Amino acid sequence: MPIVRARLAMLLAGALLAAAPAHARSAHARIQRVVSPVGTMGDVRVDLDWPAQARQGSLRLRAARVDSPDLGYRFAALDWRCVLTRDGWQRWHCDGPARTAAGAMRLTVDLTERGMDATLARGARSIHVQRRGEAPDLTRVDLASIPLAWMRALLAKAWPEAQLKSGEGDAALRVTTPHDGLRIAGPLDLRNVAFDTPDGRIAAEGLAARLDLDMLLGPTDRVALRGRIGGGEALFGTAYLALAGRMADITVEAEQPGDCCWRLPRFDWRDDGALRAQGAAEFGPDAALRSLQVDLRSDDLAKLRDPYFSGWLGAAGLGDLALHGPVAARLSLDGGTLRTASATLGGVDVDDPQGRFAFHGLDGDLRFSADAPVESAVRWRAGQVYGVDFGPTTLPMRSEQGRLAFAAPVDVPMLGGRLTFEHLSIEPASATAGARADFGVDVQNLDIGELAKALKLPAFAGRLSGRIPNAHYAAQQLTFDGGLSMDLFGGRLDVSALSMERPFGVAPTLSADIAFDDLDLMSLTGVLGFGSITGKLDGRIGGLRLVDWQPVAFDAHLRTDKHLGVPQRISQRAVQDLSSVGDASIVSSLQSRLIGFFDDFGYSAIGIDCRLADEICEMGGLDARGPSSFTIVRGGGIPWLTVVGINRHVDWPTLVERLVAVGKGEAKPEVR
Repeated sequence: MPIVRARLAMLLAGALLAAAPAHARSAHARIQRVVSPVGTMGDVRVDLDWPAQARQGSLRLRAARVDSPDLGYRFAALDWRCVLTRDGWQRWHCDGPARTAAGAMRLTVDLTERGMDATLARGARSIHVQRRGEAPDLTRVDLASIPLAWMRALLAKAWPEAQLKSGEGDAALRVTTPHDGLRIAGPLDLRNVAFDTPDGRIAAEGLAARLDLDMLLGPTDRVALRGRIGGGEALFGTAYLALAGRMADITVEAEQPGDCCWRLPRFDWRDDGALRAQGAAEFGPDAALRSLQVDLRSDDLAKLRDPYFSGWLGAAGLGDLALHGPVAARLSLDGGTLRTASATLGGVDVDDPQGRFAFHGLDGDLRFSADAPVESAVRWRAGQVYGVDFGPTTLPMRSEQGRLAFAAPVDVPMLGGRLTFEHLSIEPASATAGARADFGVDVQNLDIGELAKALKLPAFAGRLSGRIPNAHYAAQQLTFDGGLSMDLFGGRLDVSALSMERPFGVAPTLSADIAFDDLDLMSLTGVLGFGSITGKLDGRIGGLRLVDWQPVAFDAHLRTDKHLGVPQRISQRAVQDLSSVGDASIVSSLQSRLIGFFDDFGYSAIGIDCRLADEICEMGGLDARGPSSFTIVRGGGIPWLTVVGINRHVDWPTLVERLVAVGKGEAKPEVR
């Protein structure tokens, strides 16, 4: 560093001045190498010009190389020119510009019998160095508004991957040279710090810190930091910290034997009222977390959500999740893989404001083990999923070999029946794979009427039963084996090929195939407010795909099914509703003028198809009547009535608007 070498320059100047002829007072020296406890200079040239009888002279110091390996500095082409004055032979003063390949600054040096004071400045930024003869191994360094970029070389020694982007700081450091290396200690005040790594896994912006530093650079580098840190935001892998307006107490002890790798024998993080974290950690050669032991505690998860959980919750589409209650946890990772984990819940409430799920009164212990088996249990007082309430439940848990599973089947009372988890197994994410889960569910006698009410659907009636022997969750994809069956409207409805993407995330997607048999049309149309139709209905809805619970694709085929003794009648209101929804017209024989006088009509068959894609429904029916028309209702009896669709391509949003209008009784009658 130029200011550390200045004392050598002044001593050389004094020697040259004393040795120069009295009439010239001009001298030159060239030195191959100058060595000091904190670094070396190579190819040094000193030029002194002090005219006879003059009160001052000029000094020029040049060095091809300035190396300070312990501090991580390497300067090229140092050139310092200064105006040199003296007071006898006891006090020297030199002030002038110092240039290196990295830029220009101003260097001022005072040399007395007591020691040396030197100041390196660029505008309001300055470095002041003080050394005293009575303490030759001590150098005091005061920094004012120094850009952290000036310390890039020192940081690179401890963390080569870090890339400083911005920030400045003040410091009052004591630099000593004990027998085992170089020691730097003192307070630091850092502002607006920003950095990242080339892979983007670690980054920070707008951080501030007031720290006490104690760093020893030697065969084993050791760093101790104590103080407060916060403000801005930071990213560590998948952990995002939003610390604006917050300051946390931090203690870190770190060591690096040789060139690899950093260990943290102790760290302590205290954000009052939100989080206390303490433990130890080790990092690999690429700064990846290799092992971790940490104890965590929060008195109220509500205070923890925004600063610490917002990144994870946001990625899962749960950024506004409401959390309340205390939690304590302990984690242990080895080789980047979770080995043990435990959490103690003390009456925690979890509530999704979007109404997707809620759990109240979560209590108990949850334990995970990658090795020997451990058992635990978690309870909740009440819960809800998509508006469906369920009662108190206890989950007996067992964990071993990296899996967390139910120790026994779990019954959840809901909708007047029960939902039984026959089995559940969870594998947390590891260094090589994401999280996975498997479970099996048995559903018995759920009240479809209550379910429809909770989901704000029409007032369907019936019971829901079924069994999914196994379901798999991985990479935000939920796939079901087996299916569900419902006793609905006097018939049967079966759901198969069921899968979901991002079930609790952004834009959840559901896929399924639905088949139904012998649904009672009188009950169905009564619930839908669609006039009145008697008879039985069969059909299927294949390739159903919902995005954010709105249909975007399906292939639907609906047909009536004749049954002995079951009348097939359609009311005039139903005819009008079909006409208004499906771009249809009514065709009859000579009795057409009399149709308006009848309340209902006989029919022989009803059929309608809709293939939805790109918000267009491609319509079809019982048979084609031309290039753009098709039969929806085929008459039977007197008066003979046929309803014909006259548009094969219907805009889906428009069709939905018409269906809503029919359900509200707002469709306008039209008989043509």
